[in-house]
Amino acid sequence: MTNRVVEIAPSRYDRWRARFDENNVAGPQRVVRLDRFDHEPLALLLVRRGGYAVGVARGGSLVEHKVGTRYVQSRTAAGGWSQQRFARRRANQADELVGAVTDHAVRLLLRTDASGLVVGGDRALVATVLEDDRLAGLRALPRRELFDLPDPRLDVLRTALERGRAVRVTIEE
Repeated sequence: MTNRVVEIAPSRYDRWRARFDENNVAGPQRVVRLDRFDHEPLALLLVRRGGYAVGVARGGSLVEHKVGTRYVQSRTAAGGWSQQRFARRRANQADELVGAVTDHAVRLLLRTDASGLVVGGDRALVATVLEDDRLAGLRALPRRELFDLPDPRLDVLRTALERGRAVRVTIEE
């Protein structure tokens, strides 16, 4: 038996479940787990090398957001001293990215009474941003992780909001 996870918008869930139950009275599929993420307002934090998106959502809509880019050099094939120099440069650029994202997160997310957090992008960069003492309140919030999202842009932030609010249904086949 295999399991798969389906994400359904909260407004569509009741109709979806009624149709699912109607079509699977005697099997072959059944719902084995239901995971809702009903937190309001919702804080969103997406970070990848080169881009970030921070937002606050109420009622399924973004009410505040900041999306931006920061250059972080990719790896090179150079060897020796050049390789070490490029590695230091990448580390410095990543530190600047984390600093900028942290400042935006403090400015936008801390003045809300967020009750849930959606994170995505690069797992290590998100963890580094959340390590900042000013964001300690966000670390304790219920969290939905979406690390399969592409580079953060406004449309990706909207997708993260939809997926963050979605009802996750695990179906056994």
